[in-house]
Amino acid sequence: MNDNRVSKLQIGAFSLPSIPISALGLPLVVYLPAFYSQDVGLSLTLVGMIFMLVRLGDVLVDPLVGVFTDKFPARWGRRRHWLVISVPLLMISCYLLFMPLPGAGPIYLTIVLFIVYCGYSLSSITHMSWGAELSNDYNERSTIQGAREFALIFGMFTVLTLPAIIENSAGGHGDGFMKMSAMGWFIIILLPVTIGIAVRMVGERTHVKPAHHVPFAEAWGVIIRDKILQRMLIADLFVAIAPSITGALYIFFTAHVFGLAKSASLLLLIYFVAGFVGVPFWIKIAHRIGKHRALSIAMIYGAVVLPIVLLFPRGEFWWLFLGFTLYGLAYGAGSFLLRSVMADVTDYDNLQTGQQRTGLYFSLLSLTGKVGSALAVGITYPILDLIGFDAKGVNTPETLNQLAALYVVLPSLFMLAAAAVMWKFPLDRAAQEDIRRKLTERDAAHAENPLTEAAAAVVDVGTAGGLVDKPAD
Repeated sequence: MNDNRVSKLQIGAFSLPSIPISALGLPLVVYLPAFYSQDVGLSLTLVGMIFMLVRLGDVLVDPLVGVFTDKFPARWGRRRHWLVISVPLLMISCYLLFMPLPGAGPIYLTIVLFIVYCGYSLSSITHMSWGAELSNDYNERSTIQGAREFALIFGMFTVLTLPAIIENSAGGHGDGFMKMSAMGWFIIILLPVTIGIAVRMVGERTHVKPAHHVPFAEAWGVIIRDKILQRMLIADLFVAIAPSITGALYIFFTAHVFGLAKSASLLLLIYFVAGFVGVPFWIKIAHRIGKHRALSIAMIYGAVVLPIVLLFPRGEFWWLFLGFTLYGLAYGAGSFLLRSVMADVTDYDNLQTGQQRTGLYFSLLSLTGKVGSALAVGITYPILDLIGFDAKGVNTPETLNQLAALYVVLPSLFMLAAAAVMWKFPLDRAAQEDIRRKLTERDAAHAENPLTEAAAAVVDVGTAGGLVDKPAD
């Protein structure tokens, strides 16, 4: 649909909540596991198991969030009220996670971490679903999800400046509690501000509810049998595992293998800046050759570039600077391109079932992402124990070489697997445009019949297909 496009101002306002959302997501993978082992005093294996099990348990929450948010719209529409509800939940739980109370142990970490993940699920799934429903256009969906990814990466490297400043001012290390506190307050302050701006400035696209409606059990059967969705979820799992492995091992790799603990946050900041710069490039590539091919190329590029860091002399900042810059250019591509493709997959589901289940489908993407990151921490941290790695002491050259190999080989294999899965993905631009044409014809046919439920919905809302501040069906 080429009319009623989303303005650049609306896209920018919509993207703002991604800043605190990503500022929370990064420490959950990179900083908090190391913080609770090094500073709070829990063992590596215990921390790895808690983060893995809680995240796997949270996997059960994601589909419930998706179904619930699809099923219960409000006066504002289908999505925005859920985003507002997530704010107090995240603010309180983030305070407890980033600034743990005295005597915090494994039970405390497990409970608080689960609450954080629940709030994170509600905010991220709602935000992704809202973005997917803002436009029906194949390329504009890439632009919207790319802008969201742009803000996500901006949030990541912005929150990274806090530990980098603390490290430099404290002679290279800094206090772990001080770093986590700074990150926590950054998230707590920005959440209500950015979400408030977004829900105020951006409306929601209304949806005509067709008369054809597939029963709930049969609709779930469509998901189970959907080969296109299965390929999407497998690819997303592979895409999620790769950076989660490098993220989980990053602090140890930078500090112990390269001996650059003083520059750890700065180098990670450089990596995300490169990803920030790369997003517009991948948007253009996706517009030109299609989302699935652009994704595959980005994954192949990352798999080829990452192992190059093993050739660099250790202890040399500028060599690692170069490696992380090259590798970071592809960082944001996988996430936003898969979410743009998923918006097209929800159109296919709508055509098959007569239901707009964007929240459910994006909850499945959130689910595979969490499984990927959980597996990354739950597998790699016990392996570190097995190879005799000591996070606080001196390690042998053999142990450090094994850590380095773990850091680059596994992620590269998963990136190549994701590229293979998506290279011949069937839902390309032509297929999506054909689906949109059929949906438009179906909705128009239902709207012409005043006896159908769909016609009543159109009369009530008044501007079907437009961005309005009215309830959606």
